Amino acid sequence: MALYVINRLLAVMVVLLVISMLVFGVTQIMPGDVASTIAGQFASPEVVDAIREKLGLNDPFYVQYWRWISSVVTGDFGQSLIMERPVSALISEAFMASASLAIVSFISVTLFGILLGVWAAVRRDKLADNLVSTFTYVGISIPEFFWGIVLIMFFANYLQILPSGGVASISASPGVWLSHIILPVITLTLTLIAHVSRLTRSSMLEALDSQYVRNARAKGLPERTVIFRHALPNALMPTITVLALDVGWLIGGIVVVEVVFSYPGIGRLLMFAIERHDLPLIQASILVIALIYCLANLVADLLYAVVNPKIRYGNGE
Repeated sequence: MALYVINRLLAVMVVLLVISMLVFGVTQIMPGDVASTIAGQFASPEVVDAIREKLGLNDPFYVQYWRWISSVVTGDFGQSLIMERPVSALISEAFMASASLAIVSFISVTLFGILLGVWAAVRRDKLADNLVSTFTYVGISIPEFFWGIVLIMFFANYLQILPSGGVASISASPGVWLSHIILPVITLTLTLIAHVSRLTRSSMLEALDSQYVRNARAKGLPERTVIFRHALPNALMPTITVLALDVGWLIGGIVVVEVVFSYPGIGRLLMFAIERHDLPLIQASILVIALIYCLANLVADLLYAVVNPKIRYGNGE
């Protein structure tokens, strides 16, 4: 297992290196010019050229990449060209806000997605199963921004019981923090809960129809034991894979949701940087998002061994 973890961590480093090259290359060919943005609309070409020279934007591509990546590996992401603050500080502030939103959302997706899937599978072809199936079709079909707009109109504008945007500190006031995070979490999780519950239902039905479950029932074991001790652990294998992939979907959804709800997280920060062509901020934000996605997939692989002890990594079994 230790060897497997080391190999996967090395693979993550290689993936991040490739992503860094792609991100740096794409940001160099993006439309717009950060020097013109900094100088202003009415700046002369001489002023723009002076800013480009000062920022090193006239250097060859490989020189700029090496200068950037050699700083990144030491934890220095440089300065924001627009806000003139260290990028690491901006990323840290935004990441903490997004982390609370993402953690609450992921826990909700895991808990409610699995519970709904198991509930539908156990009550196959009954009312509960039909209700869950209808929910999954509706949830998967409608994008996050639509749910966000509907929730804002109903709960914030019509009922006026929840704020339409912003964020609050959980340490200062847990109640106010919760009121600000409810609508973004619901918006983020509706589609993913539908996705996870649908897959869990399919896997659970396959497990319930398997021979080992029939043998467990033939032994006279209680139905609760059959479901949660024999069927569910095996049914969770594909669900864990999908949950790891849904981390990427969750991150993409956070960008949309943070813009809709004016939530000051890493997704909104990335959109701010793209709109203003702030290259160091764009590059650092995407690298952090890629790192989170890679680590989520590593955790999913390790959870396989927890859910199914028969799996052993690194020994060919």
